[in-house]
Amino acid sequence: MTLSHQNEDSESLLNQIGNEGLTKQILTKGVSWQTPFSGDEVQVHFRGQIENGPSLESCYDKGSSFRFKLGQGEVIKGWDEGVATMKKGERAIFKIPPALAYGEVGSPPLIPPNATLVYEIEMLCWSTIRYLTGDGGIMKKTIREGEGWATPKELDEVLVKYEAKLENGMLIKSDKGVDFNVSEGYLCPAMSIAVKTMRKGEVAELSTKFFYGLSQNSNRIIELDGLPDSNLVSIKLELVSWKIVTDITGDKKILKKINRPGEGFDRPNEGSHAKVIYFCKGEDATIIDRKGSKEEPFEFTIQEEQVHEGLEKAIMTMKKAEQALVTVNAEKTLYYEVELVDFVKEKPFWKMDTQEKLEACELKKHDGNLLFKAKSFRRASMKYEKAAKYIEFDHTFSDDEKRHANTLRLSCNLNNAACKLKLEEYTGASKLCTKVLEQDPLNVKALYRRCQAYLKTSDLEKAEADIKRALILDPNNRDIKLEYKELKLKQREYNKYEAGIFSTMVSKMN
Repeated sequence: MTLSHQNEDSESLLNQIGNEGLTKQILTKGVSWQTPFSGDEVQVHFRGQIENGPSLESCYDKGSSFRFKLGQGEVIKGWDEGVATMKKGERAIFKIPPALAYGEVGSPPLIPPNATLVYEIEMLCWSTIRYLTGDGGIMKKTIREGEGWATPKELDEVLVKYEAKLENGMLIKSDKGVDFNVSEGYLCPAMSIAVKTMRKGEVAELSTKFFYGLSQNSNRIIELDGLPDSNLVSIKLELVSWKIVTDITGDKKILKKINRPGEGFDRPNEGSHAKVIYFCKGEDATIIDRKGSKEEPFEFTIQEEQVHEGLEKAIMTMKKAEQALVTVNAEKTLYYEVELVDFVKEKPFWKMDTQEKLEACELKKHDGNLLFKAKSFRRASMKYEKAAKYIEFDHTFSDDEKRHANTLRLSCNLNNAACKLKLEEYTGASKLCTKVLEQDPLNVKALYRRCQAYLKTSDLEKAEADIKRALILDPNNRDIKLEYKELKLKQREYNKYEAGIFSTMVSKMN
């Protein structure tokens, strides 16, 4: 047999691999960009000969392919190094020097000492083999590659097919379609660990001890309790699909499972006009609330307290036409099945002209005032913050518009400071008052409210400076006088506290 050196691709060149004389000439290019890794099980066709000598073994003569684990020393070094450069479908000729073949000794009687070998190798495919745990407790062999790049996460719900067998081939358990939450697991720990490394449609073979990773207190499957802990199990696992579960708040109090993906990338934000269909069930599966239908969806404005806060937070993460199951874990667990039919976002401030920004600011400020009167301080604060953002950048405003914007900005910050005091967010309140005083150093309300915030954070010197300044500007203001009395009381309490500490220190020294 003589190997063909005729290139099917005229641009193919002779390439050197490494620095020990191994060369490669591609006859047929591969069909992908991927190459196998060390430890992968590769499947090839090959024929070989001694350079300028007789033919060697050929898998074509046997009518079958040849399999081996790459980089594990199962073949000569020249094969390990050469095949590692091949892509699926690639066919190439490798010239392997003695140092990477059988060396000075050869392999009698077929291969003489110091023989250079020539092999034509075709890469059929390979199976990726990985150890999924540091101690080698779970080995995964990829049988069929999956689609895309995404893999399930800890909270996701996966749908799998599987078949679990003992080493002797005895079937333990199988299922042609079972779904489970990754974090909760199913059958044995290897299933959850492996599925987080798989892509949609991927098929893999796992080799592990059945009870690997289970603690003594773990819940085992009753009918499998008779299995010895040392038994090796082979699990053929296919990841059919999965549903993404998102922890909306980061503390698992609001979880969203996507039952049907939405369209595009956009999501509703504060002020968006949304159309939804939903119903809510309690822990006993009783329907508590139902709104909207296909013919007439329920319409509401985001962050106007028209739906449950937990549901609203989840809706703000949804895309148009998305369907989801939202679990709200509060005093009582609520389950919402919701579809976001459509939504229209508020016009963003950067798309508005000057007049639109001023009008939007006034409208949000008005909404904030109504909410403050209704003692909804958190939402009022959000309205004031949104109002101030509309006029944050006024470099394109006329002089009259700038004066109007300054008046609105001052009012929004002052009102927001009042909200922050009610919400016991004292640092935020003092910062807002400082913004007002930078704009209007003689603003009595800002001095008064900043003094209130400083008192709550025990910044007594700063509080005293503000209240004295306010008294000079408005000496007959009853609220300011009461705040001054509160300051004096706190100062006396603090002086007593300091005196007590000093007395204790002196007594210990004596």
